[in-house]
Order: sequence, then C-alpha cells, then structure tokens
Amino acid sequence: MRLYLSSFRIGNHPGRLLKLLGSRPGRIAVIANAMDSAPGDVRQAGVDRETDALAGFGFDPQELDLRKFFDRPTDEVEAALDAFPAVWVRGGNTFMLRYAMARSRADAVLTSRLRQNTIVYAGYSAGPCVLAPSLHGLELSDDPSDVTKTWGDEPIWDGLGILDHAFVPHIDSPGHPGTEICERVAEHYRTNGTPHRTLSDGQVLVTDGNESVIA
Repeated sequence: MRLYLSSFRIGNHPGRLLKLLGSRPGRIAVIANAMDSAPGDVRQAGVDRETDALAGFGFDPQELDLRKFFDRPTDEVEAALDAFPAVWVRGGNTFMLRYAMARSRADAVLTSRLRQNTIVYAGYSAGPCVLAPSLHGLELSDDPSDVTKTWGDEPIWDGLGILDHAFVPHIDSPGHPGTEICERVAEHYRTNGTPHRTLSDGQVLVTDGNESVIA
C-alpha cells in the first residue's frame, strides 16, 4: 500500500510522492468532491489550484469528478480510475467526499486497488481524513448536514478503514484558519481514547508497504 497524506496541499516532501510512484511524474486524477457543497465557481477555482500546483511538479493532472458516476455500475468508475497510477484527493468537507465516494462506488474500487498496491493515494486534509475507520469527531470541523442539504441523503459516518487511526490535519498551524477547530477535534479524540495522528501543515504521513512515517 502506498499513501502520501499531507496536512495541507502537497507539503514539504513532494520528492517522497515521486518516490512512491517509482518513476517520473505522470497522469494523476484530481478528486475534488470534498468541495461539492461550494458554489460552482469556488469549486472550480479549487480544482484549478490543485491542477496548477501538480502540473508545476511535472504531473499531468486531470479532474475525476465522482458525481459523473453516481448510481452507475461499478465498472464505469473502475475503468476511469484504471487510467491513473495515482489519485490526488483534495481538502474540503470530509462528509461530502465520503458520500461521493460511496454513491459513485469509488470507495470500493480505491480500497481494492490500494490493497493490491496498484495505485498511489495522495492528498490533504479531507482526502486523508476519509481513510479513517470512522468519521465521528469530524463533525466538530466539517458540517455533515451539507450532505443532506446538497443531496437530500444522510451523511455516512464510517470511513474507508484504510488507516487504523483518525487523521487530524492543521495542528499547530497558525497560518491555517482551521487550526483551532482541528485542535478541538484532536482533544475530542484524546478524551475519548480514539487512536489518531496529528500533523502540522507541511508534514506528510507516508506509507510504503509496511513502513509508515511522518516527515
């Protein structure tokens, strides 16, 4: 399994992402569905920011909008993801991202490919947060009711279970507006005995096989 999980944006170790790929930068799917509750122009600006940044590191980024696969057969999103050796899952509302993954069935496809080690999963903030066993506690930072407001459905509280702990970004990151909220999330996890890891902006959690380190 190969993971590059950043607190914010690409972080301080892009070379480690390239090392996980084992080759020169190539195609990478940008998944921005954590921003699906934002106005269209704001969402598009968020996509553009990610594609521009990744292109600056030599990648060939292309948005993969999971909404296109809602209620479609699993093989359609599977075929779309098969075209990419890596995905970049950006931040936003974790509950919106989780819903899009479930309704498109990308959650099952990504989980399978990660366990087969045929894809690199990279991203920041909500992107890593959704990999936890559960999303409980994240309601302190992300509004789960956005799912109901946007799609008329209930939010999903189980994570993908790729990680065996919760992921808390933006800790001790005074330059990020969400740092105080994320501190409250971490305190909630500490109080409730929930296994978790905290990262400051710039740090990344890198997993390559059985080795997992915070850099």
